[in-house]
Amino acid sequence: MPLMHPQFSPVAFEVFGWPVHWYGLTYLAAFMMFLMLGKYRARKMPLLGFKPLELDDILFYGVLGVVLGGRLGYVIFYKPDYYLANPQDVLKVWQGGMSFHGGFLGVMAAMAVYAHNTKRKFWEVVDFIVPLVPLGLASGRIGNFINGELWGRVSDKAYSWLMMFPHAQSADQDYLAKNPQALDNVNLAKAFEQFGLLPRHPSQLYQFAGEGLLLFVILWFYARKIRPMMAVSAVFLVGYGMLRFLAEFAREPDDYLGLLTFNLSMGQLLSLPMIVAGLVLLVLAYKRDRNK
Repeated sequence: MPLMHPQFSPVAFEVFGWPVHWYGLTYLAAFMMFLMLGKYRARKMPLLGFKPLELDDILFYGVLGVVLGGRLGYVIFYKPDYYLANPQDVLKVWQGGMSFHGGFLGVMAAMAVYAHNTKRKFWEVVDFIVPLVPLGLASGRIGNFINGELWGRVSDKAYSWLMMFPHAQSADQDYLAKNPQALDNVNLAKAFEQFGLLPRHPSQLYQFAGEGLLLFVILWFYARKIRPMMAVSAVFLVGYGMLRFLAEFAREPDDYLGLLTFNLSMGQLLSLPMIVAGLVLLVLAYKRDRNK
């Protein structure tokens, strides 16, 4: 029998009657880990040319990029028609709706401004910060799991780690309406008969492990040595793009988009340019380094 999602309360605790949400705490944890890892990296690798105190400014720019870019990315990539018809809702970030790819572009723009203001090269700044990013992504996926959102696709396998998400009940019913033959499978039939829910991949945890922990390990060890400029950023682009692309096969596509070109999700289509750009940058980085 698949597992049942724990159905955490989205509110972690209250302060003088004001609710503090788990999702907000995961963002706070992400920013704190960025600061601590960044200061450590600056101290351990002084040849990179960054001082620990600079991390406070870099974080400020990064937070602006994440919030503005993440929200605009969601509006443009995922629900443009809705927000064109309801422009007053664009700023209602408390209702949910952030895009990693938009946040990524926002951070790149913010780092370009920071590099200009500090008279540094853009790739010098980006190469420094990208190893600090994956643990923040991991923290965000834990927030998604706690909220019971961004669940995975229905699976008819007997995997012991599959999970039923009460928040996905209407999505489960829609799935059965489109695929009534699914209940011929004993695993789906048992779960639906007993709980009225279908077993799904806990894709938030897959992304936590892949784009979060695994990518952090790869980048952290790769960036322990001085690499050609752009190389660390290139590894991030390729690594994130590939891991996100694979995880999307287990993640439920957004119901208002579904699967798009070549039966790929929006997340996969947005990840493909990252992979291509990363491979091109990696080749250019080492080619430039050899020609020095």
